[in-house]
Amino acid sequence: MTMDQILENPSTLTLDTLESRVKQCTRCPLSETRTNIVFGEGDSHARVVFVGEGPGEVEDQTGKPFVGPAGQKLDEVFASVGITREEVYITNVVKCRPPGNRVPTKKEMEACLPYLEAQIALINPGLIITLGNTPTQWLFPSASGITSIRGTFLPWRGGIQLFPMFHPSYLLRYPSRAKGSPKYLTWLDIKRVKKWLDE
Repeated sequence: MTMDQILENPSTLTLDTLESRVKQCTRCPLSETRTNIVFGEGDSHARVVFVGEGPGEVEDQTGKPFVGPAGQKLDEVFASVGITREEVYITNVVKCRPPGNRVPTKKEMEACLPYLEAQIALINPGLIITLGNTPTQWLFPSASGITSIRGTFLPWRGGIQLFPMFHPSYLLRYPSRAKGSPKYLTWLDIKRVKKWLDE
């Protein structure tokens, strides 16, 4: 399914109708091993969209994005500056869990790209937060590694900006809060996101 096919009748396309299409998707082998698709959730008119890599085990079981250990860490990051899930939108590059939580393949990401593109078009955010290397380099192919590019506002398409941050699972592996640590840098980054939202 191409973006054109998804948008063939854009006046009737909503996030709900798009989600119902994704639930029927068999475009890649991930559809054979999923329990649930994990479409995304949050404010359908959010100014900020968070894009992760793909669902994990808890997400696959519940059909909700970022509800496992990494999601709980993301909630902590939000809470540190007073952002709520209800005011943002959270999704992933792929909507089905890659077995063993491996990185999705290029073909899997290409199969899901029209859905992500349609989500972005329907929500029309001003800022997209890419969590980790995979979504950052998928949406911004010229991006360097996440360690060097995180915390940078990157001009993207149609006035939308990208803002790469560490994936919350990375913060679980490096729990130190010392100055310069991933947690410390993420706190600086989410403060910049909050400032952007408030402006």
